[in-house]
Amino acid sequence: MAAPFPVIALERPALRVLDQSRLPHEEHWLTIGDLETLEEAIRSLRVRGAPLLGLCGAAGVAIAAERDPGEAAIREAAARIGRVRPTAVELATGAACCAAAVLGQAAEERAAAAWAFCAAYLARRQAEDEAIARNGLTVLPPGDVLTHCNTGTLATGGIGTALGVVRAAFAAGRLARCYVTETRPLLQGARLTTWELVKSGIPAVLLPDTAAAALAASGRVSAVVTGADRIALNGDTANKVGTLGLALAAAHAGVPFFIAAPVSTIDPGCADGSAIPIEFRSAEEVGGFGGQRWSPDGVDAWNPAFDVTPASLIAAIITERGVVRPPYGPGLQALVAHTPAGFGT
Repeated sequence: MAAPFPVIALERPALRVLDQSRLPHEEHWLTIGDLETLEEAIRSLRVRGAPLLGLCGAAGVAIAAERDPGEAAIREAAARIGRVRPTAVELATGAACCAAAVLGQAAEERAAAAWAFCAAYLARRQAEDEAIARNGLTVLPPGDVLTHCNTGTLATGGIGTALGVVRAAFAAGRLARCYVTETRPLLQGARLTTWELVKSGIPAVLLPDTAAAALAASGRVSAVVTGADRIALNGDTANKVGTLGLALAAAHAGVPFFIAAPVSTIDPGCADGSAIPIEFRSAEEVGGFGGQRWSPDGVDAWNPAFDVTPASLIAAIITERGVVRPPYGPGLQALVAHTPAGFGT
C-alpha cells in the first residue's frame, strides 16, 4: 500500500514540502533552502507530524552541510533544529542521526552523504508505516474507529501511523467509516485528516472535540487509535493535546485505546511521562483562527500543544516491529535495544 500522494521531495540543494497550513483549500509547496526557512515552517506548523519532522530534521542537516560542511557547523545545525519543537523527539533525533552519519565522511562528501541519508530515511519511513498498518490489523477489533489530530501521509510521508492502520482496516473490510475529532485549536483533524480520508475514498465523520466522550459512550466505535510524539520507557505517551481526554473517555466506556507509532518515537531518556517536555504555544491560537478573533483582547490562554496519556490507559502500542502490551517496560526496552545504528533512539 503506497502513500496516496506526495508531501515531501528531496531536491538537492533544497527541500520541498506541502504547506499544511494552507490545506484543505490550497495545495501549495514550499521550497526550503536554509535553516531559517525550515525553522519557520516547523514552528508555524506548515510542516508537522512526528515522523515527518524527523525527516525534515535530517534534511535540515543536509541543507546546512551545503553551506558549511565543517564538523562544528553540522553539529550546531542539528542542535538548533532539535530545539524548534521540544516534545516531538524525532525532530531532534532525525537531525542528530543525520549529523552522526555524515561526520565520518570527508568534508567535501558530507552534503551528498546527508541527502543520501534523507532518501534512505524516507524509504524506511514508508516501509515502517506499512508494517505498522499490518501489525495494527492483528489487534484492532472490527468496527468503526475514532482518531485524533493527523497521523496520515501528511504526518509521515508514507501511508501514516494511526491513519495507516485505518487505511488497512478499511481496505480489509474491517470498518465502514472513521470518526475524526476537529482537534482544536488548529483543527488538524478537521482540515487535514478529513482531507486525507476524502482523497483516499474512506468515509469520514467529523465531530467537535467536546463530543468525543459522548461518541465513545454511544457504542458507535470499537476502538480509538492515535499516533504519538514521544513514548516514555514505561509506556506513558505524549501526543496532541486532547489525547488524554480521549483515553479517559475510552476507558470509562470500555473501548480499547491504541497508540500507533514507529520505534523511533520511543525515548530511552524518558523513564516515564514526567520527563517529557511539553510545548506551550501562543494564546492567539486559542483566541481565534484564520485571522478572525472571537475572544476579547487581554484574555490569556493556557495552550499546551501536547498532553501525556498514562500507560495504564493504553491497550497496546503498535509499532513496525510488533505490538507491545502492558506491562510496557520490558517490551519497549527490547525494541530500543535493537534499534539499527544510525536511525535514532
